[in-house]
Parts: sequence; C-alpha cells; structure tokens
Amino acid sequence: MTGRTLRIVLVRHGQPAIALAPSTGHRGFQTYIGDYEAAGLDPASLPPPELAELRHELTAVFASDRPRAHQSARALGEGVEPMLDPLFAEAPLASPPLPLLKMSVPWWAVISRILWHLGFAPGIEDARGAKLRAEKAADALIAKARETGTLALVAHGYFNWMIGRVLARKGFTKRGSHRARYWNMVIYERHDS
Repeated sequence: MTGRTLRIVLVRHGQPAIALAPSTGHRGFQTYIGDYEAAGLDPASLPPPELAELRHELTAVFASDRPRAHQSARALGEGVEPMLDPLFAEAPLASPPLPLLKMSVPWWAVISRILWHLGFAPGIEDARGAKLRAEKAADALIAKARETGTLALVAHGYFNWMIGRVLARKGFTKRGSHRARYWNMVIYERHDS
C-alpha cells in the first residue's frame, strides 16, 4: 500500500523474573546467560501507560521467541497475540574466560559485548551474522508495515538498536532513544509515496 505513513514501534521487553545484578565469576556469568534467556516476565513488570495506550493503534505485534519478550507482548493488553519469531532474538553474548575476575552481571555484559564486536563469539552468532539478521528483521517489519500500517516489535534492547540503525538507513525517522531500560519504546516512521 502506498501514500501512507509506516510506523514501526520497537519495544524492549519488561523486567525478567531473575536477579539482575548478582556478582559472579566468568563461569557463573555463562550460567547466568542461559538462565536469563530462559527467564519469563516478572509479573510485577507492567507496560507504561503510553505503551498501553499505543496498543490500540497497532495492527500487528511481533515478538522474539524468548519467554520474557513474548510474555511482555501479551502484557500489552487483552487480545494481543504476538507473532513469535527467533529472527528477533537478542544478539548473543558469551562469557569471556577471565578466571580471576568477579563482577556484577551488567559489567560482564558490557565486557562481553565489546569483545563480541572484536570477534569473540565462541559457538554463538558473531557480530557480522547479527547485522545480517538485523537487516532481514528490518525488511520483514517494513514489508508488514506496508500491508498493515502501525506495528510493534517486542524484543531485546541491543538487537532493537541494531534494527533501528537499519531502519534509519532506510529513511525512517526516530522518536525516542534506545536505552537500557525495560519497556523502552522507540518509534520509527517513514512516509511511503
């Protein structure tokens, strides 16, 4: 459909039901990565009012297949049945073998992400693969937005940011900022003529 404004809303999932900042060593962080991936949504984590109001404009909702993401999508309100797809899963992390260090999980995540960009990806998708997947994800969202108008993706902070970069390159303007907070929402718009 032409002559309409395409709106793609990228939403980070709500807070997962897991301790967020325990202190651990590199082996404990590797275990934590798996536990975090399997964690569902904390029942006390509710979408903010502006997101709950926006859901009435949505014609489609996509979500990562991770429990915290699809449960967050369903928490948007009654009748929301998200289309789940592993295409939208978070860019993965691996625990670097730094045996003498003990840090909080957020610090491990920062170090792991930096090393991932430098090529440390043992047994996981590397940065190049994730960039290609973000391209495919953005193209899939654009194609659906052309069919239906306004849609949302409820997924993960870093991968949403990667998708947002692709959308910006494809002429979408951004409202909001990608932040490392739960329920973060960024709206991308483009007029198709």
